[in-house]
Amino acid sequence: MKTSFDLVIIGAGAAGLMAAASAGSRGLKVLLLEKNRKLGVKILMSGGTRCNITHNCPSREIVRAFGQKGNFLYSALASLPPETVIEKIEAQGVATKIESTGKIFPVSNRAIDVRDALVAMAEDAGVEIRNLSPVDAVTRQGDRFLVAVGGNCAEQIDCNNVLITTGGKSYPGCGTTGDGYAWAETFGHSIERAVPALVPILSRCQWANELKGITIEHTGVEVWVKEKNGNANTHLPVPPAKKKPKKPKPLSRAKGSFLFTHFGFSGPTALDVSRAVALSDSARDLELRCDFLPDFKSTKLLNHLTEKRSEHGKQSVGNLLNDLFPKRLAEGLLSASGVPLDSPNAELSNEAVERIVRQVKENRFEINGTLGFEKAEVTAGGVCLDEVDSSSMQSKFVEGLYFAGEVLDLDGPIGGFNFQSAFSTGWLAGQSVPQTTE
Repeated sequence: MKTSFDLVIIGAGAAGLMAAASAGSRGLKVLLLEKNRKLGVKILMSGGTRCNITHNCPSREIVRAFGQKGNFLYSALASLPPETVIEKIEAQGVATKIESTGKIFPVSNRAIDVRDALVAMAEDAGVEIRNLSPVDAVTRQGDRFLVAVGGNCAEQIDCNNVLITTGGKSYPGCGTTGDGYAWAETFGHSIERAVPALVPILSRCQWANELKGITIEHTGVEVWVKEKNGNANTHLPVPPAKKKPKKPKPLSRAKGSFLFTHFGFSGPTALDVSRAVALSDSARDLELRCDFLPDFKSTKLLNHLTEKRSEHGKQSVGNLLNDLFPKRLAEGLLSASGVPLDSPNAELSNEAVERIVRQVKENRFEINGTLGFEKAEVTAGGVCLDEVDSSSMQSKFVEGLYFAGEVLDLDGPIGGFNFQSAFSTGWLAGQSVPQTTE
């Protein structure tokens, strides 16, 4: 059996659904293929099943959030900025709200409403959608493509153009198992190493693990290479003697909510720095440094504790940090500082107070890795951006081959940035596929 289309899109996630609506609205004959029974499975899981649609910020801040690779998104964001994404979702009857963090969610707090809106957009544009349609192979036949689907190449779909929106390898239970990478490689594309990102971090620090369930809303978190012989990053080349040694820098940093778990750390800040942990060849060579009072300078905290020691000298040390932290964390920090909790404040030495300050401002936790792709929200790595035309999402190697969404080597922080990238790159790809001339 052989059927023909202007465009076949592989993967009905955020990028695929938006691309389908985009291309279909231009009158193209579009087929959207999804191997799962449900469409947009990852959308349904995202944001704790609430779906963080995008972020309330200008496009330039979206670009900045993606770091060095953010420039790749300029054309895509010009084609579909955050405000237009919201307009399209709301046009389908899904009201949205902006939370204090800048994250935008549906008022209903139901991810399924967002998914259904995207499906409706594609269907309204005349797109044919097939679920339970796994793709076996994508091949080039002259100036056209053949997409084999259904298992054992049961059906050969002929098309002018192919758009791969299969995602990465995060949440493989959603069907994102890296299929798109292999097809990209068959067409000569290189794949940047794929690692889990926005994923909880593992640590076997017992006293921290015992704090499971405690969230600190404002914490500064950094990933560092462990210090060796008193000098961080000593594995790096030694600079010439005439130059001042470069001041060591963290591999990654973030500020915001931080969650203790029974296995390590989670919450937005831990997730945002997890990419650096996953990229390391040896996570055990790294450490997590936490500043639990990032808006307090060390000197201010030292003065605060010194005054409290003087004014409440008869109180036990165990209460010294209770005005700043939840009781369990306060006691954990004091115990880690090596001070007896039942002794009076007046007996604390200046050196002991300084140790407490260091525990609060630069607490160091050993790292044992991450929870991997099974619990990762996104994939870092993917199809090399240098090999894709950012003004169209078309392959620089093969005319008619397009990529969008997480299959690309693009990953941003938590907060709706990755969905925005998927929506924008998908929309631009759908707008870039040429009209059929017959």
